[in-house]
Amino acid sequence: MRIPKQRKGADRGAVQERKGRGFHHRARLKGRDRPLHSGSVGEITEGSDMNNNHVYDMLVVGGGPGGYTAALYAARAGLDTVVLEKLSAGGQMALTEQIDNYPGFENGIDGFSLAEKMQKQAERFGVHSEYAEVLRMDLTAVPKLVETSEGIFRGKTVVLATGADPRTLGVAGETELLGRGVAYCAACDGMFYKGKTVVVVGGGNSAAADALLLSRVAKKVILVHRRDTLRATKIYHEPLAQAENVEFRWNSVVSALLSGDRLTGVRLRDTVTGEESVVDCDGVFVSVGRQPATALAVGQLALDGGGYIVAGETTETSIPGVYAVGDVRTKPLRQVVTAVADGAVAVHMAEKYIAENR
Repeated sequence: MRIPKQRKGADRGAVQERKGRGFHHRARLKGRDRPLHSGSVGEITEGSDMNNNHVYDMLVVGGGPGGYTAALYAARAGLDTVVLEKLSAGGQMALTEQIDNYPGFENGIDGFSLAEKMQKQAERFGVHSEYAEVLRMDLTAVPKLVETSEGIFRGKTVVLATGADPRTLGVAGETELLGRGVAYCAACDGMFYKGKTVVVVGGGNSAAADALLLSRVAKKVILVHRRDTLRATKIYHEPLAQAENVEFRWNSVVSALLSGDRLTGVRLRDTVTGEESVVDCDGVFVSVGRQPATALAVGQLALDGGGYIVAGETTETSIPGVYAVGDVRTKPLRQVVTAVADGAVAVHMAEKYIAENR
């Protein structure tokens, strides 16, 4: 089932109404709040099959940059490949208003357009895109089984490119201010705040790293943490303390976002005294962790403490023939460019696996 042209345009309109850099609950975009995983692996039955027992060389779950790069490399290597995507190509990248750090676009490019280009390039080499919600998987079966809203798909290998969502503050107006002062990725959006005042919320390694990165471009960085000391590893403490433009607000949480057309400031609440104060700022970077979309993998693949699929630079998981690419796997940097690199590596490893298991 291919998505009609007019539906893709409608999806783009919905995306543009919610412009934001680096984050969106994709299920909410279409008014669908169903989880990615329901039921158990054992519930996959042949009776719901709509695909005539066809066995693909590769099933790609997720149509983001990592997924479509894997599909492109697989198709060019002669592998019969299908991409299973619930909404539209691009994943979170499609919700990014401007991407300036992906090579080859000197004036930058919006995420939706880049996603369309990636999809069309892969499909030019024979990749099939199936718009379907993945319900459950059996990754140890031979062939591997993926049950979707459009039937059961079988594959010799599976690439998981399901991504990860940033955790939110959960305060009023947060979604509406995406791209207008609220951001979730300092590496992506930091340069938009050059010479301005920004707030970073969080106390772990990601918040500390974001604060240090932003201190090199912003006029002032205010690090807000709900405790009286950082949870980040000690390696970050001294550089932050020495940064002249970094200020700390301990025992504080963001209780409200202040705005007109854009964010103008935040209201902080002291977790000890309950007192509130207002901080004027141009941007808020929320760095309170991410939620990987790994519900499908629970009970099958090895996950780390944060719920990410354990997979190194080879992208190989704990099950042979299953690969994890992009934001869903354990890795130090989650960017479009690292996701596409993962996709290429996954196909290299999958080719070896298929050759060894003929």
